[in-house]
Amino acid sequence: MPIVEPSYKAPLFFKNGHVSTIYSGLVRRVHGVEQNRERITLPDEDFLDLDWSFANSKTDKLIIVLHGLEGHAQRPYMTGVAKLFNNNGFDAVCVNFRGCSGEDNLKYRSYHSGATEDLEAILNHILATKTYSEITLNGFSLGGNMLLKYLGERDTIPNEIKAAIAVSVPCDLHGSCKELHKFKNVAYHENFKKYLVNRLRKKQKKHTDALSIEAINSIKTLKDFDDVYTSKAHGFSDALDYYAQCSSLQFLPNIHTPTLIINALNDSFLSPECYPVKEAKQNPDLFLEMPKHGGHVGFHLYGKHYYNERRALEFVLEKGIH
Repeated sequence: MPIVEPSYKAPLFFKNGHVSTIYSGLVRRVHGVEQNRERITLPDEDFLDLDWSFANSKTDKLIIVLHGLEGHAQRPYMTGVAKLFNNNGFDAVCVNFRGCSGEDNLKYRSYHSGATEDLEAILNHILATKTYSEITLNGFSLGGNMLLKYLGERDTIPNEIKAAIAVSVPCDLHGSCKELHKFKNVAYHENFKKYLVNRLRKKQKKHTDALSIEAINSIKTLKDFDDVYTSKAHGFSDALDYYAQCSSLQFLPNIHTPTLIINALNDSFLSPECYPVKEAKQNPDLFLEMPKHGGHVGFHLYGKHYYNERRALEFVLEKGIH
C-alpha cells in the first residue's frame, strides 16, 4: 500500500520533537473520562486490570488501548483515545499490563514488547463475556509493537477485530534500544531505568530465589535491565534474543487486518529500521504515515484531541466501522 501522506501540522513550539514528547508525557491532561476497573485472571493465574469507559448509548463497537513502557490506563495518551472514541459511539477499554495498575502482579514475570499471549487472553475474555462485533486495537510504543506482532504472528485472529492503529512504534527493538542509549536520549533513558529498577527491587523482595540484589545493582543501562530481568523472566536467552524474537518488523508482511502505523520522523526513540516503508508498500493492509513532527507519542494539536487520536477515528471510519 502506498505510504500515507500525513496532514499533521505541528504548532510552532511543537515542531521540536523533545518539546512534543515531554509536554505530552508530563503536562497534558485529559478530563471527563470515567473509568470502571475490571480485574481478569490470566491463564497462568496471574492478573491484570482493565479500565473501561463507555459510549453514551449501548454499542457493539469497542476500542482496546495498549500503553507503552511503564505506562498505565490513566496516561493522557490512553484517556485521550478513550474520550474521543466514547464520544463517537465506541466503548473503550484501556489495558494495564501486568504490574502497571498500581499493584504488583503475582508472578516473577511481568510485561514486555512481545507478550502477545496477554493480549490474546484479554481478547478471549472480552469475546467470551461481552457482545462486541467490531473491535479496534490501538497501541502506543511498546503496546504498538505488541499489537503488530499479535496481528502478524498468527494465521487467524478473531473476526471481530476490524482495524488497528499503532503509534510511535519501535518496530525494530534493537534499533530503538541503541537510539535510547545515545546522548540525545539520556534524560529519557535515565528516567525509564529509574522506574524499572525501582519496581524490580520491590519484585525481588517477593522473588528472592529468582533474582539477587547484586544482579539488580549491576544494571547500568536499559539493555542491562533486559539482560538481567526482561529476557530471563520471559524465556529469552538475553536481551538481543528478546529483541530479535519480539520485534514486530518481521511480522508485518503477514498482517491482513487494516492497520495504520503513525511514526514521526523526529521521534528520537526510533531508528531508521522502525520506519517500515518496504513492508507497507508490499502489504495492501498496512498503511504507514510518517509526519515530519510529533516526537514520541506527542502529536499535539490545539484543542481537545491529538492528531493521532483523530487519525485513528478517521482510519476506523474509512475501513467501514460506523
